[in-house]
Amino acid sequence: MFDTGSTTFMILATSLVMLMTPGLAFFYGGLAGKRNILGIMIQTFVSLGITTILWVTVGYSLCFSGGEGGIIGNLDHAFLNGIPFDNAFSNGKYPEYIFIAYQMMFAIITPALITGAFVNRVTFKAYLIFLVVWQLLVYYPFVHMIWGGGLLAEWGVIDFAGGIVVHATAGFAALASVIYVGSRRDKFSPPNSIPLVAIGTGLLWFGWYGFNAGSELDVDAITTLSFLNTDVAASFAAITWLFVEWSRARKPKFVGLLTGAVAGLATITPAAGFVPIWAAMLIGIAAGFVCYWAVHLKNKLGWDDALDVWGVHGIGGVLGTILLGVFAMSSINGQSGLIEGNTSFFFKELLAVAGSAAYAFIFTYVMLALINFITPVKVSESDENEGIDASIHGEKAYDEGAL
Repeated sequence: MFDTGSTTFMILATSLVMLMTPGLAFFYGGLAGKRNILGIMIQTFVSLGITTILWVTVGYSLCFSGGEGGIIGNLDHAFLNGIPFDNAFSNGKYPEYIFIAYQMMFAIITPALITGAFVNRVTFKAYLIFLVVWQLLVYYPFVHMIWGGGLLAEWGVIDFAGGIVVHATAGFAALASVIYVGSRRDKFSPPNSIPLVAIGTGLLWFGWYGFNAGSELDVDAITTLSFLNTDVAASFAAITWLFVEWSRARKPKFVGLLTGAVAGLATITPAAGFVPIWAAMLIGIAAGFVCYWAVHLKNKLGWDDALDVWGVHGIGGVLGTILLGVFAMSSINGQSGLIEGNTSFFFKELLAVAGSAAYAFIFTYVMLALINFITPVKVSESDENEGIDASIHGEKAYDEGAL
């Protein structure tokens, strides 16, 4: 007999994480230029379909079947073979199927995060190949190594909800993508709809409660701590970013406030269930400062990461993982960090996030070069000038004259 409360909670958490993918589409769609709204949104929404197919056929098995202490699992549970619909999850409180669905929502949004970096520069065919191969050879191995009982888990690396697995890998893959495809011809096109960005941010923030609190995979005190830590870090980061940008630009920017919130959400992700509230405050402040200056550095170096995926998610994931190594407290979830004298755990987190970021960057760059032999990765000059909504998808977001 399953626990009704725990089962209901995991269904709710899974639904919240699913909502983050449309939220991301609205966030990116609002930031994009008006000729590229649908192009960036379809790259996000298509992951809902393709990743689901990939996950139930081979993904779940490769991540969570066999391969103890290794880099990748096996195919024993391909097509969910050998997992009855009423099979209990390891804690015995709910069916394994809801855990499968919960982890699938993480797999859906992670590669979609990358798309904001190369908005209006990548062909849809190349992106579909990228979507499949990147998951198979980047996302799945890190899920297995950290959450599936693999190599990094045995080494003692911890990632509560995806600082390494999701944000560091996606953020540094985004940077590699930007360097490979080069800059946009029009780097200064303004956001087409800041209200749409606000809607997307609200959905992401709302969904992130399921992303972080649900990662406890149970209903207990750590669940509520991670829930509150999520909101606290996002709030402190949003206000920090707002005031830092205000002091430099002389005007309070709404997009800056929204971007700061997302940076705080990404940064608290790996640490949400391991640090006290006061640490979440400091993590939020650090996210607001560090991610803002990462975006400033990106602009100074001329990297055309259009929607700041590297600065917000990549740097946020790295920063949050490092600060987990600093602020983790044994009285909360059994893991001590640098603040309690555990230098070993701190350096394990540091090396793990650095290694994952480097691997994601190098693999993504090489993969795009190989995909280019199959089909062009970068859109033609004429398609970019026309906008990929019309040139590739044959659609427009708004009627003529609406914008």
